[in-house]
Amino acid sequence: MIVTGSSPWAAAEALGTSVPELAAFQDEPPQMKSGTVGKTGYLRLGFETRGSRTILAILERRVPYLAQRALYCDQEMPGLASIFLITTTGCLLQGDRLALDIQLGRGAQAHVTSQSATKIHGMDTNYAAQTQAITLAEDAYLEFIPDPIIPHRHARFVSNTQICVAPSATLLLSEILRPGRKHHHPDECFGATIVSLSVAAARPDSRILFREKLVIEPERFAMRQTGVMNTYDVLGNVILCTPPDKADRIFEQVDSDIRLTDGVAFGVCRLPNGAGLIYKVLGRDTAQVKAKVREFWRIVRKEVTGADLPPPFLWR
Repeated sequence: MIVTGSSPWAAAEALGTSVPELAAFQDEPPQMKSGTVGKTGYLRLGFETRGSRTILAILERRVPYLAQRALYCDQEMPGLASIFLITTTGCLLQGDRLALDIQLGRGAQAHVTSQSATKIHGMDTNYAAQTQAITLAEDAYLEFIPDPIIPHRHARFVSNTQICVAPSATLLLSEILRPGRKHHHPDECFGATIVSLSVAAARPDSRILFREKLVIEPERFAMRQTGVMNTYDVLGNVILCTPPDKADRIFEQVDSDIRLTDGVAFGVCRLPNGAGLIYKVLGRDTAQVKAKVREFWRIVRKEVTGADLPPPFLWR
């Protein structure tokens, strides 16, 4: 359990000291101590319905985390509030601590994404930590689909996502992990020191739905082996929390397959306690994985809201 302190980003600080896989990386950066101003970003987004629209009713921020305003650029869902997450530093460095808090009121609908990929620079001391808290009230709908995570060589990164979702709400949470800058240097492909990603979900009455944790330590465990990544480079992990009747209909529409000639594998299974579905994709390049995630996203949106996806942006 992560105990928060007086500041919102204290949870990110506590996270890195509480997980055993980061016990060896508690030294402080000589450039600037962890947890100082400029290295502790915080962003709180609160969405509420106003008439036929969802508005961004609450916006609290601390650099390097930033969001500007809600956009209404989705022609298929005109009332959907779209937000781009921005980090003014452009990357994560050793000693950085980020905290994100997203809250949706009853019936609110929002799409949250990032300005670009999350790049985690190489580190020789300490680590970067991130906490994410997502809370959905009854009948709320959130698409949280950021761009991929790119851990550079010798990167150390830990992330923890805590979800509180009402039984009638829907959360589509996507996470795409790249192997690094594989075309930049041979040692960049799976060259990170450690990447630790965990997610847990519960109901508003604190009943636990599920937990999942992925720990990647390429220096200790080979990535190019059967049961891990084999010949694949990119992992897509999509969690869908939604009512059981919607989950059943979506499950029937999603394929599971291994296409060796195309270099892609994907599959869907059910989350415990009637929480929803989990969809995983392996691919040799990012475009393949993003395309399969988009297929799943389209099915989810159509089934839950009745709306289709707009055409993808040219730069996506």
